[in-house]
Amino acid sequence: MGVVPPSPRKAAALPLDRIAQKCLAFLQEVLGNFHPRDFSFRLWDGSVWDAEPGEPSRFTMVLRNPGALRTMFWSPSELALGEAYLHDDIDIEGNLESAFLLADQLLHIRLGLSERLRFARFLLTMPSSGLHRGTRPAERLRGPVHSMRRDRQAVTYHYDVSNAFYSLWLDKRMVYSCAYFTTPDDDLDTAQEKKLDYLCRKLRLQRGNRMLDIGCGWGGLVIHAAKNYGVEAHGITLSGPQADLANERIRQMGLSAHCRVDVRDYREMDAPESYDKLVSVGMFEHVGEPRLREYFQAAFRLLRPGGTFLNHGIASNSGISAIPGPSFSDYYIFPDGELLPMGTTLLAAEASGFEVRDVECLREHYVLTLRKWLERLESRREEACSTTEERTYRLWRLYLAGATHKFRTGRNSVYQTLLCKPFHGNSGLPLTRGDWYA
Repeated sequence: MGVVPPSPRKAAALPLDRIAQKCLAFLQEVLGNFHPRDFSFRLWDGSVWDAEPGEPSRFTMVLRNPGALRTMFWSPSELALGEAYLHDDIDIEGNLESAFLLADQLLHIRLGLSERLRFARFLLTMPSSGLHRGTRPAERLRGPVHSMRRDRQAVTYHYDVSNAFYSLWLDKRMVYSCAYFTTPDDDLDTAQEKKLDYLCRKLRLQRGNRMLDIGCGWGGLVIHAAKNYGVEAHGITLSGPQADLANERIRQMGLSAHCRVDVRDYREMDAPESYDKLVSVGMFEHVGEPRLREYFQAAFRLLRPGGTFLNHGIASNSGISAIPGPSFSDYYIFPDGELLPMGTTLLAAEASGFEVRDVECLREHYVLTLRKWLERLESRREEACSTTEERTYRLWRLYLAGATHKFRTGRNSVYQTLLCKPFHGNSGLPLTRGDWYA
């Protein structure tokens, strides 16, 4: 809304017994014309503003204190709204994904000057709960952005929450990336197994191939490739707990002679032309635009001539304007993460020597994946809170719902890009993709 008062002079506070009544009147004036108004509000004193008649309420926004109203409408941003939810000034009961449509509308409200001044005077009578409390995770990182030291800090923050926490809502293999659905009714374990196999078929893995998985997570793909395709699979991650669990699973399955996972940065790999196949799934978002060329050049050096590299990553949509204000995810979920337009990625890959052979968008698949993750997390709320803490549960619930909204509306997408390193002009690839689907 961007309400800005004519001066910083503070208005007199309203009597406490009138605040809830005034807040409801304000909400009704600002949001009363939204259609469909399929949401409700409940205030700290129990006052309720129901959804419009004939519309079932998809969610209820709960304002825990008068300061929550000021947070929502005084220069609102994704970060301010997210922090209000994180600190329980605001709560969402019901479908959290649906609440992001309202949040988008709040961030784009345009008012005339007289309305802005009138609303500003009213909001100044509301107490302020503060934009945030304490240091944000992104503000604790040290060193140059996308240096190896700082990247390790950022990845450690995100992935070392605890293996037990992630196991509550990921599939049984703990694959933390977009699944592949034949139908929306596929269960998560089935869809993730299909995704792993689809990656292997796109790479055209053959027995005896050496494969490197850059950013391998808990080892789901290296295990699947070694077990089902007979390859020598090597995975690298920056997370120690991920590597420990991956190697324990490898040992339990009797695959230690065929695959392993190491804690290592891709920039530390010094094995020119040692791999027949390279793959990276869900790691690319951590690279950053300044390091993009370096990333693809490193992959090109590691790959043997005639080899292929499958890069799977999230991209922004340059055709949709960015959400105003700072991003909650940048500060609390993926510090230093960068989502780039697909064209930027392809240019960097080609400039590094790769030939682009195939690009596939899986945006709808990520919507289904995220919804299943969120459903599983919400269904195991008590376990999640006991495994970590209430704040962590709220943080990931908000992130998963917000990500679902961004993929559903096309603001973000996800692509699998197949690249090859031709040998004297020979790609070594067949004329069609038929074997991917056989």
